[in-house]
Amino acid sequence: MICDIHVHIGRNVPPFVGGSDAVADMVARARLHGIERQCISSLGNTGYLVNPTLDEVREANDHVLEAVAAYPDTLLGFCYLNPRHGEAALAELDRCLRHRGMVGIKLWIACKATDPLVDPILERAAALGVPVLQHAWLKTVGQMEFESTPADVAAMGRRHPRATIIMAHLMGAGYRGILDIAPVPNVLIDTSGGDPEAGVVEFAVRHLGAERVLFGSDAPGRSYGVQLGKVLAAQLTAAERDLILFGNAERILRR
Repeated sequence: MICDIHVHIGRNVPPFVGGSDAVADMVARARLHGIERQCISSLGNTGYLVNPTLDEVREANDHVLEAVAAYPDTLLGFCYLNPRHGEAALAELDRCLRHRGMVGIKLWIACKATDPLVDPILERAAALGVPVLQHAWLKTVGQMEFESTPADVAAMGRRHPRATIIMAHLMGAGYRGILDIAPVPNVLIDTSGGDPEAGVVEFAVRHLGAERVLFGSDAPGRSYGVQLGKVLAAQLTAAERDLILFGNAERILRR
C-alpha cells in the first residue's frame, strides 16, 4: 500500500486526460500506481490564493469534504486555513476536523511559519493530535513575501514541540533545508517538489531518519509516477521504503 500525504484538488483543476470529473480521474490514476490513500487539500477553487477570504477558505474545504464523501475509502481531508482569520480560522478548523472528520491541516503562504498568527492553529492541532502540512521552499530568487523557508518551519517546530509538522517539498528544501529541520524531531518532511534527483532522499533519511520522511506527490501539479520514482529508485532498505511510502503516514494519521 502507498499513502500520498500531499495532493491538491480544486474546482478549477481539469482532469489529467479528458472527462469531466477531476477527482475521479485522480483517484483512478493514483490507483494505477498503487496509491490507495491520498491526503487532499485545496488552496482555493478559483486558482491558488495567496491571502484567501474566509468564504474562499470555506468553499475550498467544502470541495474537499465533498470529495472525501464520494471516496471515503481512498481520500482523507486536510483543512486549509488562513491564519489571518484569527478566531474564525479556529472555528473553521473545528468545523472540518471535529465535526466533519478531516484528519490534518494545510498551511500555505498567507503567513510565514514564524508569524505568531499561526500559533493558535498549531496549539489546536497539538491538542487534537493531527498533523500540520506546512508549505516551505528555499529559493535564491523569487521567494514570496510570506513564504516560509525550512528555517522558518524549524522555528515553528521549536515553538510547538507537541505538534506534528510535515514540511512540504523535500526538493524545494534541498540539503540545507534538511539540515535546518534535523535538530527538531517533531518536524518531518514530504518528498514532493521538483523532479527526482539522485541522493536527496537518501540524504534526508541519513540526517532525519526514515521515520521523518513521507511520500508526497503534490499532484496534480506533478505526476504520481515521477514522484514515486524518488522513493522507489533511492538506495533504501525495504523497511525504510515502507516507512516512507505508508508506515509513517499510517502512524501519524492513526489509521
